[in-house]
Amino acid sequence: MINLSDLRLDDARALLEHDPASSLPDPEESPVAYLQSVIDNLCELSLKDPLTGLANRRHFRNVLSREIDVVARSGESALLLMLDIDHFKKVNDTYGHLAGDHVLQAVARCLASCVRPMDTVARYGGEEFAAILPNCPASYGKIVAERIREAVGNLSISVAPLVSIQVTVSIGGAYAPEWIRSTTALWTDRADIELYRAKAEGRNRVCIDRPPVLSVSAEEKSLLFGHLSMGDPAWITSVPNDASGVTAGGAMNRVN
Repeated sequence: MINLSDLRLDDARALLEHDPASSLPDPEESPVAYLQSVIDNLCELSLKDPLTGLANRRHFRNVLSREIDVVARSGESALLLMLDIDHFKKVNDTYGHLAGDHVLQAVARCLASCVRPMDTVARYGGEEFAAILPNCPASYGKIVAERIREAVGNLSISVAPLVSIQVTVSIGGAYAPEWIRSTTALWTDRADIELYRAKAEGRNRVCIDRPPVLSVSAEEKSLLFGHLSMGDPAWITSVPNDASGVTAGGAMNRVN
């Protein structure tokens, strides 16, 4: 039996008391259930940004890494968006940092309302946010990003009594290379480049890197599917009698 008085839980309880999403059972009913709840709530708290309630950068990078694995295995389209509030320093300088916090919270709520439950939105750092949109076809990515940009631009954010302001965001996006195991750093860098381009072109706009196109040459198609055109069953592969005719040059090469 666990004796809760033997454990140093004061700091853990203090952290959870400041999180409105955390709730602990009565320790008198079941000490084991109480301790498990403390652990579960602390794990959940470690994944969230304390100001906005969105995923934090550490959790986001873990999700990003998992999505790369999914894309490499399935070939599904996945879009990474990097978003930055335009002229945010001016908000802090003019209205104060508390007003800046109100802006960050309002933008965070707006972003969360614009995406699907399966998507992940995070506060990436400062006034920068990020979103992963799995299974997002290339034809829809720009539409989704524009919808987010317009939704943020239409916000009226109260920063002081009788004072409301509006802000805009610049958005850069990049698709994960399909059927290729990339890295989180490369994917993020490509999205960042598009974000910088959106900033350089005037802000309050969307720039998305088109997904790389993989092409297969006629020779490669013949190596892959030639036996099908000869009428052989798909599960039978003809092996030439003279193996010397097969060279290393016959290996497939992807063109990014």
